[in-house]
Amino acid sequence: MNPATRELLMKVSTATLCTALFKRGLRNQFIQDVRPLNAGLPNMVGEAFTLRYMPAREDLNPISVFLDRHHPQRKAVEQCPEGAVLVIDSRKDARAASAGGILVTRLMKRGVAGVVTDGGFRDSPDIAKLGFAAYHHRPSAPTNLTLHQAIDINVPIGCGDAPVFPGDVIVGDAEGVIVIPAHMADEVAAEATEMTVFEDFVQEKVLEGRSILGLYPPTDEQSRTDFATWRQAKGR
Repeated sequence: MNPATRELLMKVSTATLCTALFKRGLRNQFIQDVRPLNAGLPNMVGEAFTLRYMPAREDLNPISVFLDRHHPQRKAVEQCPEGAVLVIDSRKDARAASAGGILVTRLMKRGVAGVVTDGGFRDSPDIAKLGFAAYHHRPSAPTNLTLHQAIDINVPIGCGDAPVFPGDVIVGDAEGVIVIPAHMADEVAAEATEMTVFEDFVQEKVLEGRSILGLYPPTDEQSRTDFATWRQAKGR
């Protein structure tokens, strides 16, 4: 990812990014029903590295599978690149954990930007204290082997009904997580930055008591003039 794009995406909301993508005809990029374990962290930004689960078959998923150094879940944790986001397709099934505190801590120590699952994490109170971006549907104590079999690494997946391709740009904030197709990340980041400047202006004026009519969107000349003046004064 372009470092300048990463820097811009650290400063814009998923709500604004959703609108920028909607303008381009993309309506299904927000990962549904996932929440941050720690909503007070800065934006999570990184390229997607994926892990796919399928329904577990009991004879293939005894606890001893974790002795295999090539187990896909373990490999994903050790291979997810620094600065990337591990995105896990758990089929929206949080009855068993997608991962736990030890694996999430390992991701953090390796310099990964964050982790997202449409299932759940075990040890979630501990993960919430790490100061590391982690998003899930809800806490889930049972081991992943109960219901999930890790089957593929870094392939296209669905996560919370959103399509995720390896290398897509993932952005998470206190509201949730959005997936930006890799080829449009630079232009979306630039537009979202411009949108944010204007939205900050609008918010300030609405707090002053101004009507949104003609202001949002700016359909009259006075609103456009006021924005240009405000922007110059703010140095934005």
